[in-house]
Amino acid sequence: MKAIVFVLSLILAPVSAFAACRADQVEVRTPAQTLRFHVEVADTVQSRAEGLMFREHLSQSAGMLFVYDSPQAASFWMRNTLIPLDMVFTDRTGTVQHVHHMAKPHDETPIPGGDGVLTVLEINGGLARRLGVEEGAVLRHPAIPQDDAAWPCE
Repeated sequence: MKAIVFVLSLILAPVSAFAACRADQVEVRTPAQTLRFHVEVADTVQSRAEGLMFREHLSQSAGMLFVYDSPQAASFWMRNTLIPLDMVFTDRTGTVQHVHHMAKPHDETPIPGGDGVLTVLEINGGLARRLGVEEGAVLRHPAIPQDDAAWPCE
């Protein structure tokens, strides 16, 4: 339990403690708190296709941000993915439209995120629910068009 509290304290911080948007970080604002995840960005066809496949571990404060060129229908699967994941689907404003909890490793069943998806944040399975990341939460990242962003970069 002590380890979980320590890890969560690393990703929970007051908004004022955050630096301006960085490509390797995603900030998530929920009604109760603001979170920060260190992310790898998958913004090419190749990097999006590979995603988090074959990874045996993902730090609690880490994730992968999938970025599309424009909003579109997005669907994921868990082929060759070894760890359970939560998938957080956002629109072009960075607003969470759908969260898929606890995607099962190796499951090839499509996981639809809906239409108009611009980014998808993958984090450890179960973490979104524990931290209160749900529809209506807002992500901040430089890949979100700043003119449309619900929570723009500073």
